[in-house]
Amino acid sequence: MYLLIPAAGLGKRMGSDRNKLLLTLLGKPLLTWTLLAAEASEEIGWIGIIGQSYDFSKFKEILANLSLTKPIELIEGGETRQQSVYNGLQALPQNAQRVLIHDGARCLATPDLFDRCAKELLTCQGLIAAIPVKDTIKVVDQHQFIQDTPKRSQLWAAQTPQGFEVKLLKDCHEKGRNLGWEVTDDAALFEKCQLPVKIVEGEETNLKVTTPIDLTIAEFILKKRLI
Repeated sequence: MYLLIPAAGLGKRMGSDRNKLLLTLLGKPLLTWTLLAAEASEEIGWIGIIGQSYDFSKFKEILANLSLTKPIELIEGGETRQQSVYNGLQALPQNAQRVLIHDGARCLATPDLFDRCAKELLTCQGLIAAIPVKDTIKVVDQHQFIQDTPKRSQLWAAQTPQGFEVKLLKDCHEKGRNLGWEVTDDAALFEKCQLPVKIVEGEETNLKVTTPIDLTIAEFILKKRLI
């Protein structure tokens, strides 16, 4: 299975002046933890890291310290996540038929989650890891008044990895570029193209490190795992 890791963003909400994946968690960059999980996965055989060229020297330092056994390729990203994934898809080996896409900021994903998604992707055209929503969700208008309360049983919080047939996802990205679609994940492109996306149950601990409090929570989870 092929894996693309979007890692081109800045840590604005983290209050950082650099790529948040270079921030450390228990003494190791966030990206390191993501790569270690991908390395331990039995299903992943190739990894592409999508980033900005000015971060490549740091990425290479990280890779040098890890001595991973799987092929790694650094891929130039774009201005948005959507553009970065588009670039990543173009850089996949020609024989790649299916791909997992996993945000580098979700550095607590386990090898088991990668493996479960990779195996399930052999049976469908597209999927995402997700978890059932626990909180009651309110739909509000521009004045902050509640308009609706959707049934919680039908709500899932999207995570990554997300997985797709490469050709179909490339077609969706091309259509999105031509029509000016702007989406926050690849599943949304599939949905806009009327293609089915399956849910694979994710992990409660698979949080996205976005703010300083997320970093604190991630540290707590990792310490518990390492005991």
